[in-house]
Amino acid sequence: MTKATKLLTALPPPQRARLMALAQEVSFPEDTRIFEPGGTADRFWVIRSGAVSLDQQVTSLQRVTVASLGSGDLLGWSWLFPPHQWDFGAVAFSPVRAYEFEAAAVLGLCEEDPQLGLILVRSVAEILAYRLETTRGKLLEQYSISRRAR
Repeated sequence: MTKATKLLTALPPPQRARLMALAQEVSFPEDTRIFEPGGTADRFWVIRSGAVSLDQQVTSLQRVTVASLGSGDLLGWSWLFPPHQWDFGAVAFSPVRAYEFEAAAVLGLCEEDPQLGLILVRSVAEILAYRLETTRGKLLEQYSISRRAR
């Protein structure tokens, strides 16, 4: 399994500086719901410190953690793809500091700088592929455990 791509370090310095000019520093207290599945995905974050859990509602009473994110990780990719709604929920597992980016401003920047847009899309694609691979591994592990328990 390859290592997860860190969005900001994947960008060359000139493109990183242009993107960071759009960043707002934000923080989330521990146990804050950052977004819910189905909500409007109009922004994303790069985590500076702390931990965020991505979760999926499996029953009306149960959420399952599907990924844990930390420093340098991208939080939120649904802003890039129609219908621009969150696929998962996210909660601050600890106090979190992050850079927040408004999707419309970033997409406008990508129109102005196609090289930045290409690098950004490729980086997000690598992040998604990594997360899909790790989620697949977790599902196979859970399946194996449940089969042995029978």
